[in-house]
Amino acid sequence: MLSRVRRVTGVSSSADVIEYDRTFTFPVPVAELWAKLLELDHFSSWWSWLREFSVEGNGLEPGTVLHGVVAPPLPYRMRLDVVLDDCIPERCIAARVHGDLEGAARLTFQGDDVETRAHATWTIEMMQRPMRMAARVAYPLLRWGHDRVVDATVDGFRRHLGGDDVR
Repeated sequence: MLSRVRRVTGVSSSADVIEYDRTFTFPVPVAELWAKLLELDHFSSWWSWLREFSVEGNGLEPGTVLHGVVAPPLPYRMRLDVVLDDCIPERCIAARVHGDLEGAARLTFQGDDVETRAHATWTIEMMQRPMRMAARVAYPLLRWGHDRVVDATVDGFRRHLGGDDVR
């Protein structure tokens, strides 16, 4: 996994790889954000891009596997298994991603009684042959699709934190 990728000043030299590093602010304390993350059974109703979602395990703890299909605003679908490696309540989640994407991801949380800052980092490699070929000629389009899914996830999560749940 990712062994073929050369690194140059921290940036991947392969169009098949997406490196992501961003911090998001949520208007709730860390404990409230974490409590919402524990509602794994609601994820597929929160996000229209998430299909065929299931959980194998006991929530946010090491060894739990999240299975699903990601349907970005582009004409492809990605089947993924996310294996939780490390889960420290209200502090961090570290995971390995397998399937049509391969890589590692980490979310860390910091905050106070008013807001939480969630720092998201991951490096994922596209494994589907059509995606790899498209990345060589249209990487900006694939990155745009990736970033739209992330933006939709964050926006949707903010709505659910605000009590605007529609189940």
